[in-house]
Amino acid sequence: MSDRSPQEWREILANAPYPEEIKKGGTRRQRRRAKAQHRDDVRRETKEWVREQRRRDPIRPAGALIVVVLILAMGAGARWVWPGLLGEKGSTAPSGAAASSAPGDDKPADPPAPSASSGSPAPSTSPSSAVDLSTPDRVAETFMRAYLTRNPPKEETHKAVIQRAAPYMAPALVANLSEHSDPAWDRLVSRGGVSSVRTVAVTPSGTTLPVDTPLRVWRKATATVDVEGYTKYSETTALDLELMSSGDGTWRVTRIQGV
Repeated sequence: MSDRSPQEWREILANAPYPEEIKKGGTRRQRRRAKAQHRDDVRRETKEWVREQRRRDPIRPAGALIVVVLILAMGAGARWVWPGLLGEKGSTAPSGAAASSAPGDDKPADPPAPSASSGSPAPSTSPSSAVDLSTPDRVAETFMRAYLTRNPPKEETHKAVIQRAAPYMAPALVANLSEHSDPAWDRLVSRGGVSSVRTVAVTPSGTTLPVDTPLRVWRKATATVDVEGYTKYSETTALDLELMSSGDGTWRVTRIQGV
């Protein structure tokens, strides 16, 4: 956007197509207001169309990113030349103003993090009676069912899956997963799929991982997942899970290998 001058933006918007009744009807002030209302209506209809298309057929993350960039670009361009369009006096904002006002720019960059892993589990409130954290094998099985059961059209984002499985994970692992995308989720979205877990088998992990201790164990959880989407198929997902005891007789997943 910075390659165009304010005058060029004014010419682009001045030559934008408007209905004849807006171009010719009323006073100059009325025409300006009608044009502004027309642009608002076009933006609103565009957002509604994108929302409807996404509901019918979930788009790929790359496609969604392009749509967001286009909408932001349209808004930034309108703010650039808005005073001139309304006939108001005032200085034009510098080219960097629109970019600096974007939400989230004041936040520090996210620290780099390795694949889904964490240290010792942080203290947490006592779990609900409906959540069984008494044994590592039970926690591993229930976590797999909660984490691999996914409905993208209803849940919309991968974070909804993380929150559903959060009672079985350490808080640090929940935060780690929330900061990263999941290729399996993206693949499921691209195929228009909904997944459900049929079976889960939990066994001790292999000898390449640390040995079990009274406070930390490793388990290999293997799930058979059924997917219904553009096509129906089944797949097997195997994850090595580190589980740690918080000292009060409860266990939680603290690290995942295979995600």
